[in-house]
Amino acid sequence: MSSKYEALKHECFEANIALNDLGLVIYTFGNVSAVDRNNKVFAIKPSGVAYEKLRPEDMVILDYDNTIIEGTLRPSSDTKTHAFLYKNWDHIGGIAHTHATYSVAWAQAQRDIPIFGTTHADHLTADIPCASPMGDALIEGDYEHNTGIQIIDCFKERGLSPKEVEMVLLGNHGPFAWGKTAAKAVYNSKVLETVAHMAYLTLQINPSAPRLKDSLIKKHYERKHGKDAYYGQ
Repeated sequence: MSSKYEALKHECFEANIALNDLGLVIYTFGNVSAVDRNNKVFAIKPSGVAYEKLRPEDMVILDYDNTIIEGTLRPSSDTKTHAFLYKNWDHIGGIAHTHATYSVAWAQAQRDIPIFGTTHADHLTADIPCASPMGDALIEGDYEHNTGIQIIDCFKERGLSPKEVEMVLLGNHGPFAWGKTAAKAVYNSKVLETVAHMAYLTLQINPSAPRLKDSLIKKHYERKHGKDAYYGQ
């Protein structure tokens, strides 16, 4: 019997396979979820299952309170983070978490990724934020739920909009990205990893490299995202 969540499971499955195909994960690390706002549920990758063995029917369906609605496998260990973000940011349709090398390196260095070039400005006008490492009390508590709090608190403290800045680093941990769909969350994860790599190389070539000037930031962001955007067909 087909599930009423079949399309959602396929969306989630395809996004997880793309995450692996793009080289953003190692072994079974990393995950993508996709949300169904009408039914107030989301699909997420099962925990610890190798990507080459994944099937659409393996995706686990949960509500925003982490109750399993459908599925026989244990969901990703990061599920509570996804659920918290879906519950609090109602505009997002997909979330991705990776262990991509350069993104994680910046997170481990506890550094924001400076906006050095137009590739970065094509996607956001701010430095990519790195949230402070989680405090001990939160680590010892409901860790994955508190990871969601860590992300949202970082955006509130910095006055950032999750509609414009669709990615974040968590100090000593790694990257999360989101978007209107699961595929867009994967896209943003790849952009984040590429920008992280470029910024690393930039600082190797010139440790005093200047931040991209405001006029170029504005031009590149608005030609893709502004009211008079003209990039694409």
